[in-house]
Amino acid sequence: MAPSHEDAVSPTGVAGLDEILRGGLVANRLYLLLGAPGVGKTTVALQYLLHGAREGERGLYIALSETRAEIESVARSHGWPLDSISIFELSALEQQLAEEAQNTVFHPADVELNKTTQLLLDRIQEVKPRRVVLDSLSELRLMSDSALRYRRQMLSLKQFFAGEQMTVLLLDDHSADGGDLHVQSIAHGVISLEQIVSDYGSERRRIRVNKMRGVNFAGGYHDAMIVRGGVVVFPRLIASDHGRAYARDEVVSGNAELDSLLGGGLHRGTSALLLGPAGTGKSTVALQFAVAAAERGQRVLMCLFEENLDTMKARAKSAGIQAEALIASGQIKVMQVDPAELTPGEFAHIVVQHAQDPNIGIVVIDSLNGYMQAMPDAKFLNIQLHELLAYLNRHGVLTILTVAQHGLVGQMQTPVDLTYLADTVILLRYFEQGGRIKKAISVIKKRIGAHEDTIREFQISSAGLRLGPPLEEFQGVLTGVPVFKGRAEQMMESK
Repeated sequence: MAPSHEDAVSPTGVAGLDEILRGGLVANRLYLLLGAPGVGKTTVALQYLLHGAREGERGLYIALSETRAEIESVARSHGWPLDSISIFELSALEQQLAEEAQNTVFHPADVELNKTTQLLLDRIQEVKPRRVVLDSLSELRLMSDSALRYRRQMLSLKQFFAGEQMTVLLLDDHSADGGDLHVQSIAHGVISLEQIVSDYGSERRRIRVNKMRGVNFAGGYHDAMIVRGGVVVFPRLIASDHGRAYARDEVVSGNAELDSLLGGGLHRGTSALLLGPAGTGKSTVALQFAVAAAERGQRVLMCLFEENLDTMKARAKSAGIQAEALIASGQIKVMQVDPAELTPGEFAHIVVQHAQDPNIGIVVIDSLNGYMQAMPDAKFLNIQLHELLAYLNRHGVLTILTVAQHGLVGQMQTPVDLTYLADTVILLRYFEQGGRIKKAISVIKKRIGAHEDTIREFQISSAGLRLGPPLEEFQGVLTGVPVFKGRAEQMMESK
């Protein structure tokens, strides 16, 4: 059954925001859009009116704080024509108000506020719009010489709009000590936009639905950005709302020695963490799995936070891994991430879009150290990463993550402990033997299936990845300060 006219939904036209609002705003209600200057309120308001125009709904933009030229400038920056909406600006009232103020014995504030309000209502009744934007409440607040008069004016506006079939969006710059709570209480819904300026990199925006009567909206903060074409919102990921059926198949690396160490390989719908100091081969092991999956016909997404594409290709070639053709064909999609520019919400959105491909097999995040730099606060990394991994797991994707530990030998320091999130943890270490620096690899955790409990020597050469026999004559490899008790010929030969 179609919704009644009274309960009809009025989509905002803002990508992602309608998803948060479960479809859009309830039509024929009054809403408040809060935010400091520059956060994108005008852009959102224009998107709302233009979307309505495309749906055949007449729109009216009442500009009390901006001129028509300024509004048209915003529209041009996004490539929007404004022919389909009506604009009514404050300058059209100024001359008439000035003339009438000279011929009255009443206080100028009374004349200005009352006449402004009446002329606005007359204009609304003349246009008969279905969508109205009033920008901004700050001007009405300044016209009122007392809080009482302003509140009475807002109540009268609400009563007027309640008798009309129109959805109203009130813009407020949040200047009145964090916003007027009275206006927030009479509004059917309140949406706030914020801008966060970091010490380095571009500013970041986020949006939050403070309240929305009768709507089970997605709460909390959601990342947003302004691009050519308007404001885009990236809804906070809620993994439990998504999922699909899949077979928990084994995922092999194509390297018999590595797969043997892992008890046959990894599994779809799980996550694997490669842990170790810089240079031990974490990215190369991840690439080995990625290329093997791509050669089997699966799609792979590799998210590079530190390394660029050319360096990755050169590293793959030096390790005997044939990745270049698979990258060129798009079978392996490489996304170079700039943590100073890309918000965590946008990054999660991109990964989710790729995960919706039923043929995707592996997502590689290299590394979490770079991912941490994109987070406004490191304490939120575990929470967001938990949701992202859960989402990928529920879609049958194998997620491989790398973390570079601080230090080269001895006790390693991990910037963030994510071992409890990962289903499999692979540890790589340096050790010294006979005046040479060598590497060791071991599996310290695997939730599904058995794995070797041995520590093996690990080499990367033009012939590919090589694993040696268990280092039975060593003690203290995991501490980074091993003691060798065997013979030199027991070690692998360097190639």
